[in-house]
Amino acid sequence: MRRNSLRASSRHLVRTICIWTALILTLLLLAACGDSPDETAPIDYSPLPGAGWEVASPGDQTLDPELVDALYREATEQDTLYSLLVVKDGVLIAEGYFNGGSAEQKTLIQSASKSYISALVGIAIEQGCLSSVDQTMIDFFPEIAGRISDPRKRGITIRQMLQMRAGYPDEETDSAFLDALYWGVYPPLIEDFPLVSEPGTAFNYSNVTYSLLAILLERACGPDLKAFAQAHLFEPTGTEVGDWLQDREGNYIGSGGIHVTPRDAAVFGQLYLDRGVYDGEQVVPAEWVGQSLRSYSERARSYGRSLTFRDLGYGYGWWTARAGEHNVVFGWGHGGQLIALVDELDIVIVTTADPFFGQHDGDSWKHEKAILNMVGDFIESLPAGR
Repeated sequence: MRRNSLRASSRHLVRTICIWTALILTLLLLAACGDSPDETAPIDYSPLPGAGWEVASPGDQTLDPELVDALYREATEQDTLYSLLVVKDGVLIAEGYFNGGSAEQKTLIQSASKSYISALVGIAIEQGCLSSVDQTMIDFFPEIAGRISDPRKRGITIRQMLQMRAGYPDEETDSAFLDALYWGVYPPLIEDFPLVSEPGTAFNYSNVTYSLLAILLERACGPDLKAFAQAHLFEPTGTEVGDWLQDREGNYIGSGGIHVTPRDAAVFGQLYLDRGVYDGEQVVPAEWVGQSLRSYSERARSYGRSLTFRDLGYGYGWWTARAGEHNVVFGWGHGGQLIALVDELDIVIVTTADPFFGQHDGDSWKHEKAILNMVGDFIESLPAGR
């Protein structure tokens, strides 16, 4: 009797194990087929009302909702993304906030600030406090002029600075350069940083060059660069800038110090799509917008196949690229700050994210690259035409 009882218990245990194994395998197969609730749950990216934007749905602006759905579904998987906005034909058609981000959050947009500095140079020429892009940098730094040991530096022009062709090095190539960028006082770096190429001949991504442009602007149009920007760019576009980082001497940092909200970044992008016009007013000269969005350095950088954006070039503070069949121009900041323009489709895409201030390593690049490719893949998926 006991032997029969043991056999029955064993058979029952085997059947139980088989049933649970089948159940687990079924659940795993369902998950692999994408039937989990997370895969099918709707994503709400309806724009928030108000704040000066006309809002609509993607379909209202002839943009395929399924493509926008896929974009925002991917956005939910980005651990460091704060915001994602899509504007079509001047209408806000999608808006989402993630990881503690909000419409009111003023994020450090890092090197996307360079696009604002470029706009201010164009305004300064229009206002008459700069005469042209062919003025030389050293004219605005008389305290450094007597210390120049490399005569090539005396001929560096504002045009070359805007194009990142002044000859100064990419600071990420040397830890001493990077330390000086974060903690130094900028005017002496005109002499302290060596030239790595003949001015005007090659692209080198130099942050200090744009910080020197900001100081130059303040000295030309002063007495305060932020006040000049407020009067001629921010106030005319209804932009509320937050902090603007300064160096230890109080100079506003032009390489990446501006804090703005996602919607105000979208306003700036739309301003450039509209050839410098906002609410009927010519804020940035139209000719300057055209000059800024051209590429002066084809294939300025190569990331191989790691980026969807390809054929990277550089204008006046704006990157140029291709994504699929589309030409793209974008302000780009460390961590995944983007103000991307697709002129042929009248689209602006904005992302803000953790700026990873002071952190330049594999981890920060991993997150930044994921956000860049998310936007690049979306643009690539869009059909040609309007």
